[in-house]
Amino acid sequence: MSNKKKIGFWSIVLLGINSIIGSGIFLLPNQAMELIGPASLGVILFDMLLVVSIALCFAEVGGMFSKNGGPYVYAKEAFGSFVGFEVGFMKWAIGIIAWATMAVGFVTALSAVWPAAGEGMMKNIIIIVILGGLGIINILGVSISKVLNNIITVGKLVPLFIFIAVGIFFIKGSNFTPVFPSGVYQGGSFGAAALLIFYAFTGFESIAVAAEDMENPEKNIPKAIITVMIIVSVVYLLIQTVSIGILGEQLALTKTPVADASAVFLGSWGGILVTAGTLISIGGINIAASFITPRTAVALAEDGLLPKCLNKYNKKGTPYIAIIVTVALTIPVALSGSFTKLAAISVVSRFAQYVPTCLSVLVLRKKRPDLKSSFRIPLGPVIPILAVVVSGWLLVQSSMEKILWGLGGLVIGVPIYLLMINMNKKNKNNNSEKVA
Repeated sequence: MSNKKKIGFWSIVLLGINSIIGSGIFLLPNQAMELIGPASLGVILFDMLLVVSIALCFAEVGGMFSKNGGPYVYAKEAFGSFVGFEVGFMKWAIGIIAWATMAVGFVTALSAVWPAAGEGMMKNIIIIVILGGLGIINILGVSISKVLNNIITVGKLVPLFIFIAVGIFFIKGSNFTPVFPSGVYQGGSFGAAALLIFYAFTGFESIAVAAEDMENPEKNIPKAIITVMIIVSVVYLLIQTVSIGILGEQLALTKTPVADASAVFLGSWGGILVTAGTLISIGGINIAASFITPRTAVALAEDGLLPKCLNKYNKKGTPYIAIIVTVALTIPVALSGSFTKLAAISVVSRFAQYVPTCLSVLVLRKKRPDLKSSFRIPLGPVIPILAVVVSGWLLVQSSMEKILWGLGGLVIGVPIYLLMINMNKKNKNNNSEKVA
């Protein structure tokens, strides 16, 4: 029996909150206000219910496997090697899009205190410096300490709690009418807002991934998922409420909504405090992404799903080729659009993991009854089916351009899969000949 200390319930909850609250809620309230007005509060509740449904699916299939790899392991077991490869390949693509989104998010937040940072060539230079600089730090093997991670967590949560605790006393009720922009509901605006705000909830999947390291996962994972989602949703609802209550219709016109609303009731230092918290938060997520994203490619290379060269390490013990290739692919994605556009593309791409994982619950229950999970979703097939149907509806709300960007990796993956299968067969045959 392992002596490894298990993660307790409240540690799981804190892990989940830290994984979810990032750049989205600092930078997206304005977009939600522009799309659907004060009714955006209902959009947050809708997204919470969808995210809980998907996260419960992750909890059930996560409890069936001890192997790392998450969604691509589940998809491979449920649907075969091709679908498994596509989901695994998309995991890397999603990481690249997410990191690009974070780099642009940092520049967007920085432009609140340094307007030139969000314009033209200067914006591009800062993005390249962030991505390239973090890549170099990574190659040199500079470890980011746990202390820094704790500072980042406090740095992003404290300004948000100050914003809510003080701002709630400055809300003007008249700012909540009309409920919809111009007083009329525009067809499709709910779906568009739901897709965009969903970005602020991504990261929830990390709660279920570490099931085997948790105390009593059957009881704690579903309880932790629901607890985390209620806490995060209440925080998001309060942030959106204060933002609308302070800025009213002006909320739709700002690039940095939380910082601008803070400046109204806390003065200029309040805006600076929230901007600093935003930059610390997004900076921390960029650091984490610079470490995790290349290692996703390494994991795929180890399994023969990507060329073996991506699995090469330097003297510092870092996968330098995977880091260089990841940075080289992330830079053009980051330079291609605004934070809002990339956030929407990031959400679309994540459904390439979420939908197969939800479907794999239904398939593995029938196909592999021998795989006993540490947790089983209640209500039979209802929640996984609902999660798939609502996810499909949400995807349809996106523009064709964002769908092509977000799911384009699936198309690119087909020739790479065929190439890797061919290469692996040749290597197998060559090895067999040598043995003979």
